Amino acid sequence: MKTPFNKFLYFGFLLIGLYQAFFNKDYMSSASSLGIGLAFDPFDTEQKWNDRPAWQRTVLIIHLALVAAMFGFGIGLNEK
Repeated sequence: MKTPFNKFLYFGFLLIGLYQAFFNKDYMSSASSLGIGLAFDPFDTEQKWNDRPAWQRTVLIIHLALVAAMFGFGIGLNEK
């Protein structure tokens, strides 16, 4: 896949995940949407992880942490 198409899919899943988290309060669906979004790397996919600039690695790690947080909220807040 080419990078511009990946960017649209990445940001689409990111927006869907944030919408599900903040407006629907459905944290498990948010975690899955955000996790799927990580599969569509918005940066150069041919570049190795160690060769990427630090800011790109930071963005992807923060995104992964957001997925973990939504998963944790989904599990933790579902205990009613």
